[in-house]
Amino acid sequence: MLQQYKLTKSMNSAENMTKYSLRAWVLVLALAPTILVGILLGSYFTINRFYELEESLIERGSNIIEPLAIAAEIGLETKNFETTKRLITSVQLNKSNLVQFIAIFDTNNRVIVTSHHYKSHEFMRYNNPIESLEGTDLEQFGDSLIMRSPIYSSERELVVTPQNSIGTAQANEGKKLGYIAVLINKENALLEQHRAAVAAFIIVLIGVQLNLLFTFRLVKNVTHPITEMVRVVAKIREGKLTTRVDGNLIGELDLLKRGINAMASSLSDYHEEMQQNIDQATVDLRETLEQIEIQNVELDLAKKRALEASRIKSEFLANMSHELRTPLNGVIGFAKQLLKTPLHTSQQDYIRTIEKSATNLLGIINDILDFSKLEAGKMVLENMPFALREVIDDTFSLLANSAKEKELELVVDIEPAINDNVSGDALRVSQVVTNLVGNAIKFTDSGSVHLKMRLIDDDNDTINIRCEITDTGIGIDKHQQSQLFQAFGQADSSISRRFGGTGLGLIITKRLINRMGGQIGCISAPNKGSTFWFTLPLKLSQYPISQPLEIDKLYRKSIVLFEPRPLSRKVYKTLLEHWQMRVVTVASTPELNELMQHRNGHFDYAIVSCHELDRSPKLLETVNTIKEMSDYLLYICSSNDSAAKMNTLQSAADKVMQAPVGERALAVTLINPHRAQFEALPFSDTTKENLSREPLNVLAVDDNPANLKLIDTLLRELVTQVTIADNGQSAVDIAKAKSFDLIFMDIQMPGTDGFSATKQIREHSLNRNTPIIAVTAHAIAEERERINQSGMDGYLPKPIDEAALKSVISRWKTRPKFTHFDQHTLNWELCLTQANQKASLALEMLQMLVNSMPETRDNITQALDALDSSAMLTHIHKLHGASCYCGVPTVQRLCREIELSLKKNDDVEEVEPEILELLDELSKVESAANQVISQLSMDVIDEQ
Repeated sequence: MLQQYKLTKSMNSAENMTKYSLRAWVLVLALAPTILVGILLGSYFTINRFYELEESLIERGSNIIEPLAIAAEIGLETKNFETTKRLITSVQLNKSNLVQFIAIFDTNNRVIVTSHHYKSHEFMRYNNPIESLEGTDLEQFGDSLIMRSPIYSSERELVVTPQNSIGTAQANEGKKLGYIAVLINKENALLEQHRAAVAAFIIVLIGVQLNLLFTFRLVKNVTHPITEMVRVVAKIREGKLTTRVDGNLIGELDLLKRGINAMASSLSDYHEEMQQNIDQATVDLRETLEQIEIQNVELDLAKKRALEASRIKSEFLANMSHELRTPLNGVIGFAKQLLKTPLHTSQQDYIRTIEKSATNLLGIINDILDFSKLEAGKMVLENMPFALREVIDDTFSLLANSAKEKELELVVDIEPAINDNVSGDALRVSQVVTNLVGNAIKFTDSGSVHLKMRLIDDDNDTINIRCEITDTGIGIDKHQQSQLFQAFGQADSSISRRFGGTGLGLIITKRLINRMGGQIGCISAPNKGSTFWFTLPLKLSQYPISQPLEIDKLYRKSIVLFEPRPLSRKVYKTLLEHWQMRVVTVASTPELNELMQHRNGHFDYAIVSCHELDRSPKLLETVNTIKEMSDYLLYICSSNDSAAKMNTLQSAADKVMQAPVGERALAVTLINPHRAQFEALPFSDTTKENLSREPLNVLAVDDNPANLKLIDTLLRELVTQVTIADNGQSAVDIAKAKSFDLIFMDIQMPGTDGFSATKQIREHSLNRNTPIIAVTAHAIAEERERINQSGMDGYLPKPIDEAALKSVISRWKTRPKFTHFDQHTLNWELCLTQANQKASLALEMLQMLVNSMPETRDNITQALDALDSSAMLTHIHKLHGASCYCGVPTVQRLCREIELSLKKNDDVEEVEPEILELLDELSKVESAANQVISQLSMDVIDEQ
């Protein structure tokens, strides 16, 4: 405030200064000092003259009255008043221009003698007591001065007192006879004072006039040229550059005149040059604009060509995906079917080789498609809740066979502090882990591959995980490490390289991790192994995905762990101790023998995970011995011939599991040890499941004969009735004539494609409510939204996997069809997908949404009535988060649109139509959700 006040004051002062001309300032500054000094000096000398005249008058009166007082003594003592009268009359006449009247008073203050008759002499009398009159007394009376002096007798001593300012005599002794009073005329003194004042005024006036003379001379010689220069500068500023300052000037003004004229000449030259440059620049600009216009046209054409090329590329990739996956579907499918027929051992090896080669080719195709989508920015990441440990365990189960073929130790070490219920793209997390662990297995001949996950940051709703994959493989030197995360780049790209691959795995992994908000790096040295690390931020799920485990049942339970490998032994021991179990570790057979000889008690559990023991001829004997020490024995098998070991261990072990064993699977086994005495391994080559076919009538549609024959073959093994159609129009005609329990629909077909056929079936057929499953060879992430919006109920990717096909049939054989309400209002399949295919969790999330709806509607209505943007944004954001897990696409879309508008500072009135539509949609969702909950609650309870 103080700075602002000072600035305002200075601006006002500058404005006031500019109101007056230089001529006015010169006149004021020149005249003001002269007039002021003249007035001061004249006043000083005039006042001084007044005092001098006053003192001179008093002195002359004193010189008259004091001798008269002495001379009047004799006349008063002798009573000779006539002599005294002649004396004072003579003095009055001689000094008539000064003395107007003289009177003598006695001690009784009575007039004795006067110089002449006066109209009144009462004013001459001394009003105070006579005794107080010691010397000459002065009294002003109008324009006159009355002086009084005492008269003493002759018997006295006169002394001059310094206290008397006019030098009067004072008697120390003698009698006071009376006093004399003289009236002094001041007219002459006043006249002299007036003359002095007039003289001072005339002198000051003459000085001012002389100052004015010189000032106007200064104005003429200085200010007038300056004013002329100001006028010339103003014209120059207006653009009249030919204007000049003329005339002969004095001193520095002449130099200033020359400077202004030179400046005007320079400005004129610069202006002419600038004008020439402007003209030239204008010509160049016109030419440039023409060139830019031509370039814009060319760029527009190039953009259109690029967009067309991108469209063609996308179509090519989509078509390539379909065209390559379609024959691979047949190759892989029929290879698996051949394995079910009686074949020689060599023939089975050939078929497995074909299947493995086709699967590898499919992986290469997937890498190319993923890289293309990442390059084009079309990779869409999902945000679904999932169980982190379950995803990691499932991923390692797929990689376990590759590690077993090389007899590698495969270890999973997840820190217990990491929350298992997270949200993100589980498929991409699995893809990242698969790529990195798969590479570690590929480049490691012996030793171990270790996955370690640690929590590095834990926020309220987000966790940040650091994952390290460490191997004991060949390692990578510094130069080769710089090529790891480049497209089509490999550490060894020579023709003599030992390991194959497209070189896309790591670049896809890097870009996926970056898209998910993490970072990736590598620490390695030749022949010392490698450590690939990455950080992964994941949001915590609002709902529990995995069922809680009753870990407290393992509290203080005793367990013996036989694991010679240090890394696996440390991980198992840490996990068991985290469950607060009493762990005894055994690292070798001699230690085991010593434990058996000196055991002091019995163990509740025993875990045997000894790779060397798999090849020992004393396997059964050792296991039986350990079984005698414990109530429950778990054998973890890591050899390739696990099926043979299973038959051997049936009589000894309580349960056999394939390594690596996930944390959750191990916990479930120990918590419920006697639920199943023995579980068969999923990779038995000698046993076949006796599958009973489901009593279902299924329609399969595909335009490719090989694929149609394959799905027909697979379906006939799983269901009782199968009808096939080789094009979309045939499928529509069949659906109009016959009702089915399930329809498998290919997407890309000539004529009527899968989407068109589905639309027609939903509108006019006997299968309006029949579940339709899309069978597609396209990338699922791109097709999923179109599939959900087309009226289809699910999808099955190509190449068709028998287990996936069986899972789809099992899911839909008893599932009710909710088609009496809009699928965009409530999509139960989407709800299941968002709940990781867990019906109980989907119902729980849906019930929570329904329970919160009354309060949500009230809050939104109140915020709408109050036009409170902040409150509205809070309530919409909360509803948006809840809708992401409940399969309500329309509510989710409306919440997203309203939230984006409010975040752009739009008013509530601007989004009022969307808010009202949202309130209506909430009522629809509540009605549909109640129907779904009421119909499915009992089914879910039965399933559990």
